[in-house]
Amino acid sequence: MKRFFRLFLYIIAFFIAIVAIVAGYIKLMLPNVGPAPDIRIEITEAKVERGRYLANHVMLCMDCHAVRDFSRFSGPPIPETLGAGGKVFDQKIGAPGSYVSRNITPAALGDWTDGEIFRAIVSGVSKEGTALFPIMPYPHYSQLDEEDIFAVIAYLRSLEPVENELPSSKSDFPISILINTLPVKPNLQQRPDKSDEIRYGRYLITAAACTDCHTRMERGEFVGEPFAGGNEYPNADGSIARSANLTPHETGIGNWTREQFITRFKMYADTSYVPHEVQPGQFQTFMPWTMYAGMEEEDLGAIYEYLRTIQPVDNKVELFTPSR
Repeated sequence: MKRFFRLFLYIIAFFIAIVAIVAGYIKLMLPNVGPAPDIRIEITEAKVERGRYLANHVMLCMDCHAVRDFSRFSGPPIPETLGAGGKVFDQKIGAPGSYVSRNITPAALGDWTDGEIFRAIVSGVSKEGTALFPIMPYPHYSQLDEEDIFAVIAYLRSLEPVENELPSSKSDFPISILINTLPVKPNLQQRPDKSDEIRYGRYLITAAACTDCHTRMERGEFVGEPFAGGNEYPNADGSIARSANLTPHETGIGNWTREQFITRFKMYADTSYVPHEVQPGQFQTFMPWTMYAGMEEEDLGAIYEYLRTIQPVDNKVELFTPSR
């Protein structure tokens, strides 16, 4: 009996040692995506304008790296916070920790090299070599054209510096250890020609990371069908907004025409449009309509054509549940 008990203790000790070695490796040796590339991006007017378009209307960098005013419909970003960060993604929306978007104006990025910014965007590793949680959708950005990433960096360099001290992001256990396994080595691809609408639409959807919001998630893990919607976003008044089904099923956009899809976005593009105030209990959405409204109609059309090719999913989403 004593021999069996001693053997049992040895086995337990062995497994504890293995776990400790693996955890130590993950914590101390990862992430390992390589050094920041030695690049220097030429700042041109065309590059800055391309970056402005991507950062504000496609990739929506300026949405996450700002504070949104959810007292108004669709939570438009507060202008003076654009680029300054401060938006919190935490356990209330199912995140496995509390993640604060960083200041990406020259006030914070002034001592970052272009290569360090590039690595953060496409691989998820900071200047200091620490891992970023993929609420910053670098797994998607890692598949884009490097020229588009260069354009975004050129645009960020052109922003007015904003001083804004922010709390650090923190992951809950075990993500606090596993986060080091999440950064990726980029698989950069050339942007498809606009004439190839389906491939070009897929590229834009990747850049916009649409699947992240339109796929149901729990504690940082996708648990729903891609693009089928249903991800929940609690509002301050206790109501819940949910992402829509984007698949070509009748419960999604199966009955939408291309024109209807484009018009749904462009209805917020008029310069006279001002998001209305939303009172407690009234319909609210997490969808940043006012920013996506600036996307070119040709690009919105390409996204629509790509969405028509994906697997239809029967998922009728209740887009809003008032507080009880």
